[in-house]
Amino acid sequence: MTASVGSKLARRRRIGRGALQVTGLSLGTAPLGGLYRDLSDEEAHATVAAAWDAGVRYFDTAPHYGNTKAEHRLGAALRHYPRGDYVLSTKVGRRFVPRTSPFDDREGWQNPLPFEAIYDYTHDGILRSFEDSQQRLGIVDIDILLVHDIGRATHGERHPHYWRQLTEGGGFRALERLRSSGAIKAVGLGVNEGAVILDALAEFDIDCALLAGRYTLLEQSTLDDLLPTCEARGVGILLGGAFNSGILARGVEGDLKFNYGAAPPEVIERVARLEAVCRAHGVPLAAAALQFPYAHPAVATVLTGARSADELRENVASFEQPIPAALWSALREAGLLDARAPAPED
Repeated sequence: MTASVGSKLARRRRIGRGALQVTGLSLGTAPLGGLYRDLSDEEAHATVAAAWDAGVRYFDTAPHYGNTKAEHRLGAALRHYPRGDYVLSTKVGRRFVPRTSPFDDREGWQNPLPFEAIYDYTHDGILRSFEDSQQRLGIVDIDILLVHDIGRATHGERHPHYWRQLTEGGGFRALERLRSSGAIKAVGLGVNEGAVILDALAEFDIDCALLAGRYTLLEQSTLDDLLPTCEARGVGILLGGAFNSGILARGVEGDLKFNYGAAPPEVIERVARLEAVCRAHGVPLAAAALQFPYAHPAVATVLTGARSADELRENVASFEQPIPAALWSALREAGLLDARAPAPED
């Protein structure tokens, strides 16, 4: 069933200063690429169909997901729907070539396609990556293009080299070329750390940033600088990782993954405290986790992944579930929520 007009999911927020708008809840497609668990084409397509039926109209993907598998699957699923009725984003920064080295499963992909990445944030590399994504998706009109994993957490000591590709090697210039020509409507970053978004804002006029895991029930340090800056600059945050890689989805009895790895003891302890307060107010932890970040005015949408139609419907139900204001007050009183964080309203 499509979301009702008054639902949280159906609300639309603008990306940047343009006319592009996204639904409150959106679908991230790393699970469609086989993150942590393989799934069939049929399961992937059913997940997209369930999202559509629920009213989701923004879909994000990346060549990195399943070594191009997610783009193939998402494009095949979306081609059943009118192109003007949804927003689509993908990412640049990795070009994929036939695999020549042994597959490394530490990235978490199960049964990925037989390709491997070459990092390339140059002018020509970004244009090539964009064209490759158009072909894999089978969709020419991509709305949002995001520079993927340009942060220090990904590249370590190689970060300055790749940053120079963006700033001196024409990467940002390629994004502006695509945006000014109308080939895409918005540009930004897709990263797991806030500092590099601030670095980008000092160099280039981005419209949005997909930030994974840095503004959640577990962590709100981006209230210090990033979120106020984005709000003042009109930069829309596409908030990914609301479950911090899984631990906030099921609590301490569920998936104990945090930031793509095993959750440390202090995180597990904090989640147990969050879960206890939520339970006392009759609220599932997942519902609080999905709804909390959307209360911030800089957050345009909450991206959530799903491995099945049922999981997608669970996420929608969590996003729509009424939550008493007393919960947010109790979390603040317990020292589990930053006092500056806006609270969701029914």
